[in-house]
Amino acid sequence: MDRIVGIDFGRKRTGLAVSDPLGIFASPLETVPTAKIIDYLKNYATKETIVRFVVGMPVNMNGAPSEAAADIKAFLPALKQAFPLVEIITEDERFTSVLAHRAMIDGGMKASRRRDKTEVDKISAAIILQSYLDRKK
Repeated sequence: MDRIVGIDFGRKRTGLAVSDPLGIFASPLETVPTAKIIDYLKNYATKETIVRFVVGMPVNMNGAPSEAAADIKAFLPALKQAFPLVEIITEDERFTSVLAHRAMIDGGMKASRRRDKTEVDKISAAIILQSYLDRKK
């Protein structure tokens, strides 16, 4: 089944989310050490058909790329090389960490789990992907 994968790229960890087959809903998938992200995605692609990547692009309040954007720009060619036939879209990721924390609180997640950065990363990826899916409707 066709899936869209959301990516919240980080220097140490990368959060991943995946769409449902109809491309309506995003769900947190996993948080993976960044050094292993391509291998993880290749393995995932053996089970599901990835039709698009939506990669969070950090921007400042004035719309200019943030300092962390350089890391994402360095990652994108490696992703394209590993998946040459899969479209890659970047999505503004301002406020995703704040929204992820709010979603965890609203969802009743215990404080100890909310402090776990791997939870924040994959929920942030889901927010990035859901933002893209909502805009495409």
